[in-house]
Amino acid sequence: MGGAAGTRLSGPVAPEGGVGQDRVRSVTDGSGGGRVADVEIERDGPVLEIRFNRPAKRNAVTNAMYTVIVDALQTLEEDDTLRAAVLSAEGDNFCAGNDIGDFVSADGPIAATSLLEVLPTLTKPLVAAVQGKAVGIGATVLLHCDLVYVAEDLDLRFMFVDIGLVPEAGSTLLLPRLVGRARAAEAMLLASSIDAAKAVEWGIANEVLHSDRLRARAIEAAHALAAKPPDALRATKALLRGDTDDLVGRVRAEIKVFAQMLTGPEFAQAAERFLKPR
Repeated sequence: MGGAAGTRLSGPVAPEGGVGQDRVRSVTDGSGGGRVADVEIERDGPVLEIRFNRPAKRNAVTNAMYTVIVDALQTLEEDDTLRAAVLSAEGDNFCAGNDIGDFVSADGPIAATSLLEVLPTLTKPLVAAVQGKAVGIGATVLLHCDLVYVAEDLDLRFMFVDIGLVPEAGSTLLLPRLVGRARAAEAMLLASSIDAAKAVEWGIANEVLHSDRLRARAIEAAHALAAKPPDALRATKALLRGDTDDLVGRVRAEIKVFAQMLTGPEFAQAAERFLKPR
């Protein structure tokens, strides 16, 4: 996307030749000053791109950003003219996880929970283009992607234990299933960095590319998927994923423990370190 072929959407997503749906939009942090959106939603024919656009904060995700991402994924599911989606990011990093300051100050339900509930039930293909740091939700979301392309500078980390929390998004089920229990323990208990070569070796990623080629490769793959017979594609994705009930059950179990850990002293100490002026 980008250029003449794509349509940037700061308002509704419109089916080709149809009426827009009001649930997909871009979001800023409300600071004004001509800021661009923190999440950009762009459509290129049958492919929807969801692009993190908060590079100064390493694309750390806020509550408002989660709402837009969930809305976009729901539109992907409901719009028959959309066949696949791409997750990408501006800047040097894919996603540094949650914005801790926004996370601890949230008033009301955390929108991240909605994303955790949507991901296991997506029926259309999701492709990711990942550069630099992919931490927390920036790591676990990749386990729900059907194709993952990474840059040579990938630094993938499941850093939940280090900040007094537990992994989410069903990752305690998906990662051991994908890479084996020993490797999953290394990644989650030690929070060891997974570089690009290891991500491919372990089966987390499909291909390593130069950063200049990364996004184009993901979009190319999404269009290739979008050209496939849609019913067969969705049925095959479902069979590859396996029992959705098991995954949804694990997501809910993780959310319960995660919520308990959020009120504990270990996370409080970690949050204080993150928020301390430097």
